[in-house]
Amino acid sequence: MKTIIKYLEQHLGESLPFVLYAKPNSSNLIGFFQQDYSIHQTTDFLDRGFVFAPFDAGQQVFFPEHACEIIKDTLDFEVPSGQFEDFVPTQTVKEAHEALVQKGIDAIKAGTFHKVVLSRREDIPVADLNFLAMYQRLLQTYPTAFRYCFFHPQIGLWMGATPEQLLKKDGQHIATVSLAGTQVDQGITPTVWGTKEQEEQQIVTDFITKALDAHCTQVQATAPHTAKAGSLLHLKSEIQGVLKTPEDFVAVLKALHPTPALCGLPKAAARDFINAEEGYPREYYAGFLGELNRNYENQEPETADLYVNLRCVQLKYNAVQLYLGGGITADSHPTAEFWETVNKSQTIKKIL
Repeated sequence: MKTIIKYLEQHLGESLPFVLYAKPNSSNLIGFFQQDYSIHQTTDFLDRGFVFAPFDAGQQVFFPEHACEIIKDTLDFEVPSGQFEDFVPTQTVKEAHEALVQKGIDAIKAGTFHKVVLSRREDIPVADLNFLAMYQRLLQTYPTAFRYCFFHPQIGLWMGATPEQLLKKDGQHIATVSLAGTQVDQGITPTVWGTKEQEEQQIVTDFITKALDAHCTQVQATAPHTAKAGSLLHLKSEIQGVLKTPEDFVAVLKALHPTPALCGLPKAAARDFINAEEGYPREYYAGFLGELNRNYENQEPETADLYVNLRCVQLKYNAVQLYLGGGITADSHPTAEFWETVNKSQTIKKIL
């Protein structure tokens, strides 16, 4: 990692934009080091580079090939030791999230939408914040996730380890996943899933297959199965299809984002409720990020590899902001939903 760290230190010193990432189950670290301070964008998603897009309102950031030096290095380092003394959120925080969830349940029962994904932001003060040490721990702790670190002086510093693919493309073939439901891994097999989790995951699957049917042929979805992400378990189905035309890729991307796993269904009503009721801007939490039109590990063209920005944190001066959410249906229980966000917070807290 010496080469990557050299570029990283130089860009930090000059406050130049960069993004580092490692793909799931890969020992390669790839860095896009932009040579100017601009916020580049892609409108048709046909450009080659790396995209970092928000949940809803906000600035899309694109790292185009022509404006960046692209470096690939091997993950070879010793993880700096670290210890974080966890704490349980206050009763006020707990009650506020439970009240938000209850509002969501009431809206579902009133027919506003079928599902909504509601979140909270947890601000944690951290003395002597060492983001490089955090990122190194993230890389090693979550090898099966997409692990990234993003910086732009006009946007901020973000980091995460997401288990969820938004969309993968190889030529005309595309693939995505339906991921929903959460429980802590207790080491017990087989995993038992309740009706609420099964229905939530089926809502996501049905939405995705319907969205793909309009732009793809040969759409197929696997039966739900248990997938492990760190210390958590989720219900997951793999979904694939073949694009009718190359232009359909953009249509599929716009149709999927944000998915019911991050927003709700119907999407517009759920998004309006989130923006009105959550009480903070999501910014890039529940957005998406990844490679466009080139695989930068093996240089294959005509590919895309995009992930949902979950299990992420925004780094401030001596503080971090965690973003924690869960899917709400008519059968949700506010207290259980709060503790699910506490369980999810351990992904990031382990690296602080």
